[in-house]
Amino acid sequence: MNIITPTADGSNTLYNETIGEHYHSKHGALQESKHVFIDAGLKFATEGKSEISILEVGFGTGLNFILSFEYCNENNIKLDYTSIEAFPLTVDVLNQTGYSEYVSSEIWNDFITSYDEALITQQTLSALCKLEIPYTTLAEFDTEKRFDVIYYDAFSVQHQPEMWTDEIIAHACSFLKPGGTFITYAITGKLKRAVKAIGFTIEKLPGAPGKREMLRAVKGM
Repeated sequence: MNIITPTADGSNTLYNETIGEHYHSKHGALQESKHVFIDAGLKFATEGKSEISILEVGFGTGLNFILSFEYCNENNIKLDYTSIEAFPLTVDVLNQTGYSEYVSSEIWNDFITSYDEALITQQTLSALCKLEIPYTTLAEFDTEKRFDVIYYDAFSVQHQPEMWTDEIIAHACSFLKPGGTFITYAITGKLKRAVKAIGFTIEKLPGAPGKREMLRAVKGM
């Protein structure tokens, strides 16, 4: 069961009783998503570009997606967004998050009315945005597409260690284009070694509130 829980910045998250962890930081769901995935990931990867393709590991509440959609819409960037989700939430739960407050009503409506179909096949939400949410695990995911960015937003290694093994990180990163960006809220010595071993250049960046550091890595050309 998922329980709506307020966080320190006033935005909500969900507490997953099965996993035993929140979907977002208790220090602020909205500010974590913006800091990690929008500011350090999307803005970095779209500099000088008019289109971007993103693979997200862990669609969850859709917060990273709607903020990415909003940013790309405001900056006239075409967004092709694929997000793996093994345990998709219902539309009712998504509506209860209150995240409609953080984007335009048009973007929220485009998202929420397309969500169920996006779990089945890619949906065109607007002239600038396509969304697909493969209903599968990362281990079972496969595609011929290659992406500009990976948002790695799995639950933490303490609660979901199988999502942080060297093998699964390498599998995820195999879907990145050369020069592509891997961005995540986490940083450990093991994770740094894993991405270095497959040809990435790593950066330690200041983390979102509650975390000292985070990882951004760029795939070799």
